[in-house]
Amino acid sequence: MTVRRNVTPWVPAALVITALLTTSCSAEKDNSPRSDRSSPSATAHGYVEGAREAAEQQSRLVLNDPGSGDSRVLDLATGKAHRTARVEGAVRLGTDGRFGYLHTSDRVHVLDSGAWTVDHGDHVHYYSAAVRDVGELPVGRRAQVRSDAAVTAVTDEDGRGVLYDRSTLEKGSIASARTLAGTYSGAVLPYGEHLLAFADEGGTTKLVVLDRAGDRVASPDAECEKPRGDAVTRRGAVLGCADGALLVRAEDGVFTAEEIPYSEDVPVRERAVSFRHRPGSDSLTAPAGDDAVWVLDVTERVWTRVDTGPVVAAGTAGEGSPLLVLETDGSLHGYDIATGKRTARTAPLLTGRARAGTGGSPPVIEVDRSRAYVNDPLGKKVFEIDYNDGLRIARTFDLDIEPVLMTETGR
Repeated sequence: MTVRRNVTPWVPAALVITALLTTSCSAEKDNSPRSDRSSPSATAHGYVEGAREAAEQQSRLVLNDPGSGDSRVLDLATGKAHRTARVEGAVRLGTDGRFGYLHTSDRVHVLDSGAWTVDHGDHVHYYSAAVRDVGELPVGRRAQVRSDAAVTAVTDEDGRGVLYDRSTLEKGSIASARTLAGTYSGAVLPYGEHLLAFADEGGTTKLVVLDRAGDRVASPDAECEKPRGDAVTRRGAVLGCADGALLVRAEDGVFTAEEIPYSEDVPVRERAVSFRHRPGSDSLTAPAGDDAVWVLDVTERVWTRVDTGPVVAAGTAGEGSPLLVLETDGSLHGYDIATGKRTARTAPLLTGRARAGTGGSPPVIEVDRSRAYVNDPLGKKVFEIDYNDGLRIARTFDLDIEPVLMTETGR
């Protein structure tokens, strides 16, 4: 694989800051969950054996070609692509920030990308380690996988939830799962050292809070018709519903749920059913039908609809950054979220057939603190975009596979 640069790539100047933060963190009292621990001196940092702490974010792209089964992990700091086990027939690729989850018809392949971030709120730590294949989860293609520092929750297509020990995954293996009682609508979501889920009670879908043993410990007064889509932000957990979203927060062990309704009556096909956001950001994006994008400002509790061209993928870094939309013309477009006006546009990045998606999987946009990434399966490329500089193409990564599926880790 080769990397083509348009200019010298951006390099964060964080050495001194990180050194200071690391020093202050080492003096913290150890209150981290036991599942994060590997040695007494490293507990507060989220360190695991074999990892290396870095001064800056260690972003990597997990890539897969479902046709050939070839997978790669592209290190964005070095430009090196690591080979991993072949996974044929993958239809979906998800991540929890460290692990890639490749969904096939009868299993989910777990891949440790070897890059992750530990967020302590007032500062963060960045880690890297070797890439390795962990194993298989025995669930189907429609299973939903969600994680936090302690557990990985897998919800199958029938609404049954099972929990896997996260620390065991970090060590490179899959332990036996603990099955939750009952069935739930949508994904079981680890949050606030508990689990959030929707239970059907008398024909009404209600939010329930479970402890890690699966016992119900709270039932906030919140209903959610047709729950779909979720995201965890610094402001709380966002759960998509037919009439908008619920914002669930945990303070001193007490869970509350606040409605964030649409400001208008939204047709079924234009509702937000999946969310994308930059980890650490409180701005979520979701398609609003074929020709528009929803932006949910969690801080302000406001939905904004931005009318665009026909949408293939969308994302934003939040905090004053543009809305990025890959449209069916093959170009990446930038929009001002407040005004809805287009502010920038690239030349076409993708050919016609790639714009429509390969094998039912359209290209995606991955966004981090300074760059965005767009996969071009037919061209066997990934484009790195500087969205703060008029959508300039900063680097082009030439690959030896068709990167049909892509997700970013290390954030």
